[in-house]
Amino acid sequence: MAYLSYINDEQFLALVKEVLDIGIAKKTEVEQDFHKNVIDPFAALFDAAVSGVDHDAWKNAEMVRQCQKTLTNHIGTLHQKILGAVAGWQDMGVGQVVDLVCHERKIIAEVKNKFNTVSGGKLAEQYYSLERLVEPKTSQYKGYTAYFVNIIPKKPKRQDIAFEPSDKEKGIKCPRKDSIRLIDGASFYTLVTGRELALHEFYNALPQAIEAVFQSHYQQPNFEILDLARFRHYFELAYPAP
Repeated sequence: MAYLSYINDEQFLALVKEVLDIGIAKKTEVEQDFHKNVIDPFAALFDAAVSGVDHDAWKNAEMVRQCQKTLTNHIGTLHQKILGAVAGWQDMGVGQVVDLVCHERKIIAEVKNKFNTVSGGKLAEQYYSLERLVEPKTSQYKGYTAYFVNIIPKKPKRQDIAFEPSDKEKGIKCPRKDSIRLIDGASFYTLVTGRELALHEFYNALPQAIEAVFQSHYQQPNFEILDLARFRHYFELAYPAP
């Protein structure tokens, strides 16, 4: 049985392995270079005291923290690549004017992993960047709808609304335009795939894929992710069932 109905197994496993490779490389780097970077000795004491842990537990937590930032950055790219592999959609890659395009449905999208990836005045910049792509008569994507996607939303609810961030320089909100929209991850996965629970299906398949990669590519035949039900609770809090 396929992991997901909207992307083939070979692509899915390759994309999961790509993120794991990055995470494992970062973990190795952090372990080898832990003492090369200056550790804040004051913060370390307070962290350990407040958390009620010994040095080894504090050090492990600090290494996890350093790795997590790298993983978080690449998980956003993983979503972009997963969605870009759906039939009719194109992943434009890193550093392009837009992340995803569907010419047939006249949609472009900028994908961010979390609602606070872009904040403050940068949100207005993002709005005007999308506006320049879809509004002018001579623009490349004239007539398209532009989506600003927050895979992890600020509040645990679905939304597909006009994107109206504050323009702090002008002291007003950016103009409301139905062609420039703000959408959460679950709603965007549904929009792309046509499947109501597409993001839920992705999350459910992910542990199996991670275990398969560890078992087949990293030669750890007994590898398994522990406490899956407890981890899934965080997903349920972020994305309540519709």
